[in-house]
Amino acid sequence: MRFDLVILNGTVATASDVFSADIGIKDGVIAQIGGDLADAAETIDASGKYVLPGGIDSHVHIAQPSGEGIVMADDFESGTRSALMGGNTTIMPFCLQEKGRPLREALKAYHALAEGQCYTDVSFHLIVSDPSDAVLGQELPALVEDGYTSFKVFMTYEDLRLSDGQILATMDVARRTGALVMVHCENEDAIRYLIGRHEAEGNVAPTAHASTRPIAVEREATHRAVSLAEVADVPLVIVHVSNRESMEEIERARKRGRKVIGETCPQYLMLTSADLDGMDWEGAKFVCSPPPRDVTSQEACWDGLERGVFDLFSSDHCPFRYDDTAGKLNPKGAKNFRHIPNGIPGVETRLPILFSEGVLTGRIDLSRFVALTATNQAKIYGLYPRKGTIAVGADADIAIWNPGITRCVRHAELHDGADYSPYEGLELTGWPITVVLGGKVMVRDGKLVGKRGDGRYRSRSRSALLDGRSPVLG
Repeated sequence: MRFDLVILNGTVATASDVFSADIGIKDGVIAQIGGDLADAAETIDASGKYVLPGGIDSHVHIAQPSGEGIVMADDFESGTRSALMGGNTTIMPFCLQEKGRPLREALKAYHALAEGQCYTDVSFHLIVSDPSDAVLGQELPALVEDGYTSFKVFMTYEDLRLSDGQILATMDVARRTGALVMVHCENEDAIRYLIGRHEAEGNVAPTAHASTRPIAVEREATHRAVSLAEVADVPLVIVHVSNRESMEEIERARKRGRKVIGETCPQYLMLTSADLDGMDWEGAKFVCSPPPRDVTSQEACWDGLERGVFDLFSSDHCPFRYDDTAGKLNPKGAKNFRHIPNGIPGVETRLPILFSEGVLTGRIDLSRFVALTATNQAKIYGLYPRKGTIAVGADADIAIWNPGITRCVRHAELHDGADYSPYEGLELTGWPITVVLGGKVMVRDGKLVGKRGDGRYRSRSRSALLDGRSPVLG
């Protein structure tokens, strides 16, 4: 057979074009687009459907240490299964360095958790929480050479945050090695001050999580992060931006010629701080950082997606079970918002939300959708052109979408390890119905047919941001 699989009669979309074509796949890669594609072992008729690159979600948390007595709801099996069913073929979780622990040791343990468990391909970012001389001078440079080309630093969470000096030292390693730095921007000192005020007033319900992390806390930290990156002279990714004020800091930095990438997430388009005010501690389901804002901030984030302030649309999937003593309602978390684990599930609904609320409403076009959810992710994090596009020679990672299907989000029909969805009851039109990973059909007509272990770990090259191009890749 000339081809292992041929996809016929679909409307193909890349980050730059939309066209009708057939696709021939051989040995896990796209071998031919258009022309005579006869003689295939298997064919899929994609008439009336969109044929898109498989989604790449570059911001997910899976099987990550989360504090004493707290257990994340997804391991690699459930997390990648959920991602696959949502049209994703690659996800990028974070390997967390716990304080006092070598990065190599953390990576060895994290790889062991993923080995043989994945339904999608995976690649790891590093979280640097203890930038010792050994980590900065030896481990990080060696790991970058090994294909771990991005790392994340935190400006919040007492056990994770780095000082400005530590951030600069980490950025300097990135400058010297060609790695990319991601920053969680919130001012921890300001948050701790506001928490103290709230507790003194007896205001400890979940809604207080939002009011102790106001926009000013995120805006100030965003300004500081881009300033530090300017001092160190490195590109930067500002993750999970929730409001216009922080967006403006990104835009001002770009006007100064800085390479700054902005990322936003579904929660900042679909949720507000009012969701944290649910009865019977239901608001705990929506506790994440930064918190959802208001309708004005939602519109600002949509504007950022439309205008190119944001080059990435990721889920920040960080799942904890709600009704669980190891999750949101742990003994301390059930009494005080400070102890509610931060994070919400969303890897499976990321793409359908943006398709339904973005493409079908006319806010963005199909090519922009592909750029935000696959192509830019691959370019920024060193996976392009192997992934993130439909082109001859690229991995045959493909999602076939039915743009006419309307479904109501029900957690009972999702595939993650949590016990709720923050988008329960949301009606969405357009869903991926068939997903191909490396030429193998993993989801067929909405049914999982692939096997655990079909997904593999992927090392990465340096970011496209380092080759002199504009930071706006979309």
